[in-house]
Amino acid sequence: MNNSIVNVPEPVNEPIKDYKPNSPEKDSVLATYKNLKDSKTDIKMWIGGKFIESSKTSNMSPPHDHKHILGKYYLAEKKHVEMAIKSALDAKEKWAEMRWEERAAIFLKAAELVAGPYRDRINAATMLAQSKTIFQAEIDAACELVDFLKFNVFSMQHIYSQQPKSDSGVWNRLGYRPLEGFVYAVTPFNFTAISGNLPGSAAMMGNTVVWKPSDHQIFSAKIVIDIFREAGLPDGVINAVYGDPEMITNTILESKHFAGIHFTGSTSVFKGLWKKIGGNIENYNSYPRIVGETGGKDFIIGHKSADVDEFVTAVIRGAFEFQGQKCSAASRVYVPNSLSKKFFSKLESEIAKIKMGSPEDFKNFMTAVIHEASFDKLVNAIENAKTDKDAEVVIGGGYDKSKGYFIEPTVIKTSNPKYYSMETELFGPVVTIYEYDDNKWDETLKIVDETSEYALTGAVFCEDRYILSDAVNKLKNCAGNFYINDKCTGAVVGQQPFGGARGSGTNDKAGSYLNLLRWVSPRLIKEVFVPPKDFKYPFMG
Repeated sequence: MNNSIVNVPEPVNEPIKDYKPNSPEKDSVLATYKNLKDSKTDIKMWIGGKFIESSKTSNMSPPHDHKHILGKYYLAEKKHVEMAIKSALDAKEKWAEMRWEERAAIFLKAAELVAGPYRDRINAATMLAQSKTIFQAEIDAACELVDFLKFNVFSMQHIYSQQPKSDSGVWNRLGYRPLEGFVYAVTPFNFTAISGNLPGSAAMMGNTVVWKPSDHQIFSAKIVIDIFREAGLPDGVINAVYGDPEMITNTILESKHFAGIHFTGSTSVFKGLWKKIGGNIENYNSYPRIVGETGGKDFIIGHKSADVDEFVTAVIRGAFEFQGQKCSAASRVYVPNSLSKKFFSKLESEIAKIKMGSPEDFKNFMTAVIHEASFDKLVNAIENAKTDKDAEVVIGGGYDKSKGYFIEPTVIKTSNPKYYSMETELFGPVVTIYEYDDNKWDETLKIVDETSEYALTGAVFCEDRYILSDAVNKLKNCAGNFYINDKCTGAVVGQQPFGGARGSGTNDKAGSYLNLLRWVSPRLIKEVFVPPKDFKYPFMG
């Protein structure tokens, strides 16, 4: 029996380790990296708390060393997806009835496991499987995942505490039920934290989940599974299947118990999912929740008053960290004529200092792009820019896939603000720059707003507060996360809730209570203590 009203610990952001030379954390994570690299890992599907094999497997390799085999994972057949759905439905009633603080304790324990005993493993796995530098792995796989778990628990408590007004003789109570059915979570390769958050946030609110991680993130997704298991997540609450996304998705969407999708990935895939859900709408027990964070064609615009050193630093970090493989990465930049010469000179000299190679070498700022298809797409865009009449490659443009999928940090300059690489998401270390007339600031803001289908992140560099205020207003619809005098990447859970609109998603702000609200279905209970015994009202007298 529990008659207490509990409060969860107030969250603080997980401190970022710096991995300086000769530091114990550097030695420890590199030893773990080597151990994982030298081992061969078999990753089985996780269904109903059991690890399940199938007849088909696929190999896993580091993008920066694609001939090296890390291990293999098992590919789902339709029967495995159906098994995962059944498992989620079987686990649902008991999980939904568990007191919320007991669910909270599981995810708080998971956060402590990530921050402590699993930190090296989840960072090293992310370095290996996704070719992240240690810093990019640390801020993602360790710190952001810890933050997601802790801040979501705090937001869960906040949601449950929101109650309606009651009146004399009437008590109104609001219950927050999990959705009626199961949730489908689809996670991308580029953020390990997202692979924990998308299934985890829905599960935290009492839902059960079928989860499909990207084929190129399964190596680190297995660490997330190990953490949830050790934290005490009951069998069947989250079920992981791997393989053919179309077959898995179609099987999921055939079920009348499909209650929602939590998605991060490409805009085109998300639109296709939305159409399929709409086409099946008559089959479902309820209207499914559709939550998605998708693509971006994110911008940085500099005003003539901008500090060039700050502007250039933001472009380099925003465009080239993690090889530009962030939905928030800076990929289109607007430079005023008056700063152009100094800007390009500084940009070239700074990019020349960038080292690229394996994440095992901590001197490297960049590593490889995720796979051959991505490499080929980026090479095609670079080669086109070398020959197109309205564009030129002014910095970088080299590439090599003999050992890993390496592409140099590349800068394209265009005379056409609607050039292909100004509008199309490339998802790699390629940034396109358009030089504009200082006297056409307002016109350029309009171009920024109208150039792409996306509206995820954007930034402005400017030292004039009147101009800044005007820019913030005129660009209000083209970025869900907007930055002043900062790069357009690096949102921190609990500080900058993340998400965009237009073609960039449903803007449900991952890591905040706004997102968690999508995974509950409120029920109002009105209790009248002394009900009337006569149907007549006073006006009838």
